[in-house]
Amino acid sequence: MPRADHLHLPVLHVARHDYAALNHQLSVREALENIRVQGLGERIIYFYVVDDEQRLIGVLPSRRLLTAALDTKLVELMDTAIIALPNRATILDACQMLIRHRFLALPVVDEQQRLCGLVDIALLNEESHDLRQRNQADALFETLGFHVAQVGNASPFWAFRLRVPWLLATIASGTLCALLASLYELTLAKSIVLAFFLTLVLGLGESVSMQSMSVTIQALRSVRPDLAWYLRSLRHELPTALMLGATCGSLVALIVWLWRGEAWTGLIIGASILLSLGAACLLGLSVPTLLHALRLDPKIAAGPVTLAVTDLCTLLFYFSLAAWLL
Repeated sequence: MPRADHLHLPVLHVARHDYAALNHQLSVREALENIRVQGLGERIIYFYVVDDEQRLIGVLPSRRLLTAALDTKLVELMDTAIIALPNRATILDACQMLIRHRFLALPVVDEQQRLCGLVDIALLNEESHDLRQRNQADALFETLGFHVAQVGNASPFWAFRLRVPWLLATIASGTLCALLASLYELTLAKSIVLAFFLTLVLGLGESVSMQSMSVTIQALRSVRPDLAWYLRSLRHELPTALMLGATCGSLVALIVWLWRGEAWTGLIIGASILLSLGAACLLGLSVPTLLHALRLDPKIAAGPVTLAVTDLCTLLFYFSLAAWLL
């Protein structure tokens, strides 16, 4: 990682120039031939799509290029939601953006959006250029994030501005959950056991939704999602969530029966767990996919949205079943 006294130098001092710039009019076959002719460097993570004036207009993960049909045009495969570094940025800015967005590489552009360089994760740790496994990358980002934040010396007010929107989102979703729960006061009065296990049911739903969301966000980095991909992913994830729901629901129902002797209430809680975990899986897959389709960054917005909607659905299943069957 660069020493602290170098962090305020322009990023172009450390930018690489062995990036892969491909014209948007090329097909996959033509792009692959172009890549062979260019003789690129070893650490190619993303291909960058440019127009006739060398302005950056899209980003193409290497796996997507290598697995696409040969006659497909690059303009049909590229992501247009570009996150790039301006050429006037510092090395510190580059480190912070790599950590914030958790990308393995970022393009550097000038004022006309022309590609003029590349920085990658090697800027943070020269020995990490072979790092590709997501769990290893997460650990590296967390470790390096701590040190770069220290070097950045952000003010308390700036840190407050970064954190408070997500806390406000949590307060808003929590208030909606409280309002929803207040509609079922009579149901809670019929069985106090429902209140005992409310936190547990919410926690299970949030855990499954976050697991599905993490898998989906990782997949979206290397595939171009369409309806067929969504349905395949749903067929893969949903049975797992239902098995988890059946197992957890049965276990909680047994606990309620043995502890409180209320077998019927235990069955209601167990059934609501099964339904809520199925819904949590669906939301964990659907919310990031929808945000990606809307050209929004799913890594930033998917977490608060997914958790908020999951909590509301979990409470709705929980109290509706109880009100209907008690």
